Amino acid sequence: MSIDHSRLQELLHAYVDGEIDLVSGREIEEHLATCEDCRRIEQQIRALRQALANGAPAYRAPAHLRRNVRAALRREAKESRSEISWPRLAFAAAAVCLILFFGAALFLNARATRNSIADQVIGNHVRSLLATHLVDVPSSDQHTVKPWFDGKIDFAPTVRDLTTDGFPLTGGRLDYLDGKTVAVLVYQRNKHPINLFIAPVSANHDTAPELTSRRGYNIFHWAHGDMEYWAVSDLNQTELREFADLLLRQ
Repeated sequence: MSIDHSRLQELLHAYVDGEIDLVSGREIEEHLATCEDCRRIEQQIRALRQALANGAPAYRAPAHLRRNVRAALRREAKESRSEISWPRLAFAAAAVCLILFFGAALFLNARATRNSIADQVIGNHVRSLLATHLVDVPSSDQHTVKPWFDGKIDFAPTVRDLTTDGFPLTGGRLDYLDGKTVAVLVYQRNKHPINLFIAPVSANHDTAPELTSRRGYNIFHWAHGDMEYWAVSDLNQTELREFADLLLRQ
């Protein structure tokens, strides 16, 4: 490690913002893997960065929220036709405002979190390519890659070789996403690497793959069972969606 401990902590803000050169970035990653104090500071910086991102511009409320507000207003109008009660109308108006406020706040917070993680996924993908550190365990054998994760993370990712479907497995590695250690499986499609980030979620739920495109990269994000997935590549959207659909059939 060529960066001393105190100097590394000074560089953490730039590291989180993706402003560190590749060599220093790799050294910081190696240090974070073994230093709990620095890892905690990094997580605090990411939390602060996410909180600041919540000041994003307003977005239209989701359709289900608008429907609920309109239904509440219709009920109140129907009741008030027989007996007008200004205190009740004032209370209803205040309640509607609160629903809109908290609904919009939750919506914006969820969007900001998704955007932040998408940026991290792309940054980690690019760094793995430029630093020639795609895999820690190079293997096309799923029975070699899966046991490699044992004892390194507190969950067991499902590992599949999709060679017969045109997406051969090339290995796996550990990475960081949203301040947590995650598993990464690496696949290929006509010389286009695909990084598949896998992390556990607190509750079992399934969601359809959702596309995000930024800076020439495509990301499909979905949840399946008790795991969450991000597939990122410069591969075209059609083939990357095919890859995501294959994994959803597992």
